[in-house]
Amino acid sequence: MMESEDLMGRLLNIVTPLHTATKRDYMGRMNDDKIGCSLKAREYEADYWDGDRRFGYGGYRFIDGRWAPVAKALIETYGLKDGSSVLDVGCGKGFLLYEMQKILPGLKVVGFDISKHGLANSHEQVRPYLFNYRAQDVYPYGDDSFDLVISLGTLHNLRLYELDAALKEIERVGKNKYVMVEGYRTVAELHNLECWALTAESILHTSEWIWLYGKLGYTGDYEFIYFE
Repeated sequence: MMESEDLMGRLLNIVTPLHTATKRDYMGRMNDDKIGCSLKAREYEADYWDGDRRFGYGGYRFIDGRWAPVAKALIETYGLKDGSSVLDVGCGKGFLLYEMQKILPGLKVVGFDISKHGLANSHEQVRPYLFNYRAQDVYPYGDDSFDLVISLGTLHNLRLYELDAALKEIERVGKNKYVMVEGYRTVAELHNLECWALTAESILHTSEWIWLYGKLGYTGDYEFIYFE
């Protein structure tokens, strides 16, 4: 029998160019009431999305085309076409799903998120297809329901036992899978990640993430973003 690690997918480079375009003051965040800001961010509501930068995104507004390169890369990588179906686990305001549907108007999109504020302020075109739900609960879909399941920047906010549940559900409902999480490769990146992260529960080395994917039977593709 093959080890589960042998069945894993590809390491991709889809979100990293967008991530590295933003500059971050790591020590500034660490020294600015980090505990208080982290507690506020973990509510995942208005302050996290659209409050001060110290609580999260600092105003997560729709910028036409910002997510277009990611949308295009996902569509091309997975050969999506009109009639294909995509589920976004932790969709936030649904901007990526909107950009995907702009390219493929016949694409069937569904997304869920735990943030009521994020969903209420999502892009109006995809809002009817978004709902409030947790990534670690059993998804209300049958096996292989979607041509592609994606999750960007969500799974590292779960504890290990919740990751077990979430990854197994992503694996179950998706024919193809792609997940992106925060990770680190060096002590410097670990330091920066610990300074910057407000909501992460699972701060793991890249090798630990890959080991975990294998142990949990995740066979999809994956990407890491780093804080260099």
